Amino acid sequence: MTRWRYVGMIAAAAILFHSTPYPAYSEPAYVSVVREYVEKRIKPIIAAPIVHKAIEEQNAKFGDVSDMDVRVLDNTYRSEIQTGQWQMVKGLLGKPVSRYLKSKQDDSQGTIVEIFVADRHGLNVGQSVATTDYWQGDEDKFLKTFARGSDEVFIDRAERDEQTQLLETQASFMIRGDDGQPIGIATVTIAIDAL
Repeated sequence: MTRWRYVGMIAAAAILFHSTPYPAYSEPAYVSVVREYVEKRIKPIIAAPIVHKAIEEQNAKFGDVSDMDVRVLDNTYRSEIQTGQWQMVKGLLGKPVSRYLKSKQDDSQGTIVEIFVADRHGLNVGQSVATTDYWQGDEDKFLKTFARGSDEVFIDRAERDEQTQLLETQASFMIRGDDGQPIGIATVTIAIDAL
């Protein structure tokens, strides 16, 4: 009798184990907070006509830009960042859309570390500060949003900035035009400690 009771307990445990769903992958705690901030604060900033107009104008300007031209532009920009000879960089930072984004960064009380938008090729259109590169098309911020046609907000792994010691993450999302067609991406670096 004891033997059958033991077998019954094993069978019940097996049924319970297989009927209980495995725990889903849980995302880091900061992800939901960052996602909410992007939805409530960043997306309205990016929805402004000044942003959409600037992206659409650059899409028209670089309509059939070649891969070679993209790399030349990116290399020129990177070279300027390294040498401090900022001609292309200054031109980009001086655009009205960049000044608009800079004002929104300044208004964020330290939460927004940088914010920029790129066109359908991944080339920067406007930026609040000088970014390290001009072309985002080979990075996850573009590949996991625009390249996939995804409306999800991609939130990268958080890292501590060596200079400021702030815990930061980047959040990126695709931007759609008035007709619903994808026109570019927005990326914001957020100081998680400031949220």
